[in-house]
Amino acid sequence: MTEDTISETDPKLLEILVCPLTKTQLEYDREAQELISRAAGLAYPIRDGIPVMLPEEARKLDDEAGPESKERRGE
Repeated sequence: MTEDTISETDPKLLEILVCPLTKTQLEYDREAQELISRAAGLAYPIRDGIPVMLPEEARKLDDEAGPESKERRGE
């Protein structure tokens, strides 16, 4: 992602968006360009400055840790 893409996301829009499943507030992960819903356990992507608020497009937060964490948990 470029700095231009990051700066395209409107901060006011980020303030009013909520998780479509839980209706709870989202956390903005600027580096990953995602909106995080801890309540739903999902990370919604931001593509070209536009939040994609579709649950089927969201990444499960369990994926965030990667394969190393599964090894630590004994999976």
